[in-house]
Amino acid sequence: MPEQACLYIVPTPIGNLSDISHRALGVLTDVDLIAAEDTRHSARLLHHYNITTRTISLHTHNESARSALLIEKLLSGTSVALISDAGTPLISDPGFTFVAACRREDIKVIALPGPCALTTALSASGLPTDVFTFFGFLPVKQQAKQNVLEHAAYTHHTAVFYEAPRRIKATVDMCMRVLPASCHFVLAKEISKTFETYISGSAQTLLDYLNLESAHEKGEFVLMLHLAKEKDEDLPIEAIALLDELGSLLPPKRAAAVVSKHYKVNKKQLYEFALKAKES
Repeated sequence: MPEQACLYIVPTPIGNLSDISHRALGVLTDVDLIAAEDTRHSARLLHHYNITTRTISLHTHNESARSALLIEKLLSGTSVALISDAGTPLISDPGFTFVAACRREDIKVIALPGPCALTTALSASGLPTDVFTFFGFLPVKQQAKQNVLEHAAYTHHTAVFYEAPRRIKATVDMCMRVLPASCHFVLAKEISKTFETYISGSAQTLLDYLNLESAHEKGEFVLMLHLAKEKDEDLPIEAIALLDELGSLLPPKRAAAVVSKHYKVNKKQLYEFALKAKES
C-alpha cells in the first residue's frame, strides 16, 4: 500500500502499453489521487489496466497553482502519483515546480524507475554513452537552435535532443549546414511502437530518410549526435604556421577565425590549439 502524505513519481509507457512495471500499476491503483499531464490522454492507459483512481491535471500552464493545491492535500495525508503523457515525469515534461515544492515542505518523494525515451534511444544508438548531455527540446528560433547544436557538437560528448515532428526535417537540414561532415547522427523514431526505426549515419542520410515519404516525418523523435575530437596532428602544417604567426598579433579566438576561413579548417579545433600553444 502507498504511504500516506507521499508523492510517487511514476514512469508510464512511451509506446507499448506492456512497458509498465507491476510496482507502477500497484501505486497507480492504490494512491488516493493521480496528477496527470493530460487526464484524457492518461485515461487510455488507466482504462487498459482497469485503474479507477481519481485524476487531476497538472501541466505546464497550471503547475504553479495546481502544486499549491496538491501540497495541501499531501500535508493532510493524501497520497499522490505524478505521471506525464509518456515516459518519466520531469524529463522534458512538467513536474519540476511541484517536486521542488514538495522537497521544500519536507514531503516524502519516491521515484519509480521505468520507461524514458532518452535512455532507451541512447542505449540502442551505438554512440558513446560514457559521457552524454541531454538538451531536451531544441529552441524554435533559428539562431538559438544553431548555437545549441554547435555547442553540443563541440563538447565532443554524445548529445541527445527531443524534436517535434513538424520541425525535425528543418533541424536535420540545419545540422547538415552548420555541423562538420564528420559528425555522426542517429535518429530514433517511434520507440517501442510498431514502426520503431533507427537511422544512423550523416545528416544527409537522415534527411534522405525524412524526404523519402511524408510518413517518415510523423511520430516521436529522439535526435542524437556525436562529433569525435580530432587530434592536433590532423591540422594542416600550413594552418598551424599561420596560426602561430597571427598569435602575436591577434587574440586566439580571432586568429583561429582567420585561419579557419583561409584553410577551411575547424575553428573550434584551431582555437583549442592556439590556447594550448599560449599556455605552453
